[in-house]
Amino acid sequence: MKRIDEDIKQNTFARAYLLYGEERYLVLQYRDKLEKAMCDPDDTMNNNHFAGKDMDVNEVIDLAETLPFLAERRVIFISDSGMFKSGGDRLADYLKECNDTTYFVFTEIDVDKRSRLYKAVANCGHVAECKTPDDRTLKIWIATGLKRENLKISEQTCEYFMEKVGTDMANMKSELDKLISYAAGKDTVTAEDIDAICTTTITNNVFDLTNALGDGNIKKALDIYYDMIALKEPPLRILFHIGRQYNQMLIAKTMKNSGHGNGDIASALGVPPFVAGKYINRAANYSVKRLKALIKSCVEADQSVKTGQMDETIAVELVITAASRKEI
Repeated sequence: MKRIDEDIKQNTFARAYLLYGEERYLVLQYRDKLEKAMCDPDDTMNNNHFAGKDMDVNEVIDLAETLPFLAERRVIFISDSGMFKSGGDRLADYLKECNDTTYFVFTEIDVDKRSRLYKAVANCGHVAECKTPDDRTLKIWIATGLKRENLKISEQTCEYFMEKVGTDMANMKSELDKLISYAAGKDTVTAEDIDAICTTTITNNVFDLTNALGDGNIKKALDIYYDMIALKEPPLRILFHIGRQYNQMLIAKTMKNSGHGNGDIASALGVPPFVAGKYINRAANYSVKRLKALIKSCVEADQSVKTGQMDETIAVELVITAASRKEI
């Protein structure tokens, strides 16, 4: 990302950019930065957008060969084409002899680094993988966003915000905007402010549910479940997340038992270190055998619903009730 920021600052751009990765917010943010810097977003003559796997490559190349109209450059934006996995050979060849006034910005979710198009962009331009930032970077991002609105937040409260809304940056930005509006006129954001205005992710709700089950508190677990049902969360989606929580605990426990550190475990789970720490701590209260049994019960309940043997709401209730017992 530093390379892109530097290119924008110097107003000197590579022939092509590829932005991809799990953090869609960053992908789109840097695409928009490039669009604003390289061309006028409202200039439909020289600023061209293509999206999806059905786009016509011949049309793209014909357009790329057309000189810009009363502008320094033509910029072609291509999103979610799938060509970085297959079908991008023609465009890869074209990039080797591309019109000097034409530039490309590609955005994708996933790519194959062995593809010819990936190698072509890497050769003539710049490739940037947009990963979810670590929790320290996210905390700085949150605090900076609040500081611009003359609001402060403690590190502990910042972690609470991340726990409640998750670490998807697009969702975090939406919840942060709500929080800023709610706390306007105050000096410091509190956990009470977060509880009052921010929406809890299903992952966090399910974490609270499995915590309650781990404590043997069946009433609290069922209350959380019924609250999610009232909020129109599909029972099978809740069941999926319950099973996923137990699977994350199983991974955390087996890796911890094998001597892996928290950083390695966080990477394997695909979560920030402070979240991985929670899985590790909670998993300590379970045996590997117990966690495998809990995961199996979720799979069996899912199969029972999908084969018409059981109502989905009741099936999840039975999983929750059974999980609160010492044996399944």
